[in-house]
Amino acid sequence: MNVNYLNNRKTALLFFDMLNVYYHGASEETKKRMKPVVDNAVRLMNAARDDGILIFYAMANHRVDGESRSMIITETDMRLRPWANNDCNPTVHGATEGSWEQKVIEEIAPRPEDYVIPKYRWNTFHQTYFDLALRSRGIDTLIVSGGAVDVGVASTVYAARDLDYNIIVVRDACSNSHEDSMAAFMDTVFPRMARVRTTANVLELIRNSMK
Repeated sequence: MNVNYLNNRKTALLFFDMLNVYYHGASEETKKRMKPVVDNAVRLMNAARDDGILIFYAMANHRVDGESRSMIITETDMRLRPWANNDCNPTVHGATEGSWEQKVIEEIAPRPEDYVIPKYRWNTFHQTYFDLALRSRGIDTLIVSGGAVDVGVASTVYAARDLDYNIIVVRDACSNSHEDSMAAFMDTVFPRMARVRTTANVLELIRNSMK
């Protein structure tokens, strides 16, 4: 099959954790780094809407009391800092259910016809209706935008691959706080299970799609 093949009728766009907590509620440095990613996400959204491509939003969903958080033992916290006194104690996530922090950023806000997938772990497929929704609409290809690449995006891409979905990861519409791991995934990991393209590349694929 041609690597430039795309059928819009069988394709969905997934925005992963494009939430206020990670953009509008973040530091000025993070906002500056994220601005091009958000701009490219908007371009993807507009193209998808123009061509009738389904749009899905994966959204972290955590209880305020923290009782839905993962309590596994890890070597470091999410910022790769070793635990003080060897006390592994994950904090309550900022994207708590119903909060402003949890809402999808206004630049790509969902519409009633879109799919919002609340999730409790990194992988969008894990104990959600994501796979069911995709298969019920005849979707076999996912275009993926969002972050963090080395966390939930990677987890979701691995799962999609194991479920035999075609995947297109949009390199300049994804974000990561660690540049080295971002490059590693985009250059040496994702190409073996997906197509890695720029926003401009994907827009061209959509325009030239098999109707």
